[in-house]
Amino acid sequence: MSYSNYPELKQAFQALHGWQQRYRELMLLGKSLPVLANELKVDEAKISGCESNVWLYIDFTPQEDKLVVVADSDTRIVKGLLALILMMYNGKTPQQAAALDAEQEFEELGLMRHLSPSRGNGIRAIVSAINQFAKSHC
Repeated sequence: MSYSNYPELKQAFQALHGWQQRYRELMLLGKSLPVLANELKVDEAKISGCESNVWLYIDFTPQEDKLVVVADSDTRIVKGLLALILMMYNGKTPQQAAALDAEQEFEELGLMRHLSPSRGNGIRAIVSAINQFAKSHC
């Protein structure tokens, strides 16, 4: 299923019953995430602390006052989690992004308790990088 915004995605996720349905939906979300060109998959863009390879790019255009976040991973489940994160943060002002509690959102979606500790730490590292960028542009 395709979602036009994060609240729509959140509502759909909360209506799913059980981890298996949520996991399947994450995999489908991961398929919808555009693949980064190989020349962008460089060490400088890699997030340390992730079990899988994750490349993250964040941009801010002052004229539009919005963040643009692009990311990719080499594993399907992480691509799905990245798709969720991108929907949470893309189009937000730096102030909105800095105030966003992504871990709480993952809890409300029923995802954090199903992630391995290392995968949870990776998600926190990704969110931390986005929040630090946002705070530096407030």
